[in-house]
Amino acid sequence: MDLSHWGGFDAAIVDLDGTLVDTVGDFELALGGALRDLGYTPVSRAFISRTVGKGTEHLIRRTLAEAGAPETMYEAANARYREHYLRINGQASTVYPGAAEGIAALKARGLKLACVTNKPAAFALPLLAAKGLAASFDITYGGDAFERKKPDPLPLLKACEALGTTPARTLMIGDSQNDAQAARAAGCPVVLVRYGYNHGEPVEAAGADAVVDRIDELPALLA
Repeated sequence: MDLSHWGGFDAAIVDLDGTLVDTVGDFELALGGALRDLGYTPVSRAFISRTVGKGTEHLIRRTLAEAGAPETMYEAANARYREHYLRINGQASTVYPGAAEGIAALKARGLKLACVTNKPAAFALPLLAAKGLAASFDITYGGDAFERKKPDPLPLLKACEALGTTPARTLMIGDSQNDAQAARAAGCPVVLVRYGYNHGEPVEAAGADAVVDRIDELPALLA
């Protein structure tokens, strides 16, 4: 696979959950704790893997429905979830093989880097710091940074603006159709990783320009 026909890039925007860090274990602990607090049985890890990626509100509402809890419990569930997540953040998550190395290699090539995630900033920033990834990024935007989240293009456009780059010269690196749709709408080329959380669907069907097994494959492919 040769991606050099794209030409040069000035920057890259990178997703967090499912792209840089496998966080299903953290979600499982926080959601399980919240549901137990409310008197419900925790949902399965497989359900969580299919559901994450569209923001905390979507995750909690879907989880309540899966657990058989009424929608009216959303506020209580959200509060308990956030308490648990802040306490366990990073404890059951791991950086994907090749992710840190790939990001470091892109930075060494002179690319400006932004992490843009639908995860709330209060969760995302400590997680990046705990995993030794925070210093790699010039800016980080959580899902609560703007009025709309991915797959809306707004966060990507704001990141390009902050980095001083154009979308056409800014590569989106993600793991799901959310990332692909946001990139397409913003005008960014997009590469997806094969191992992430794409709502139970094959990532090859998400409409990316390319799919890779590891982020550290990218520098050589872009040469």
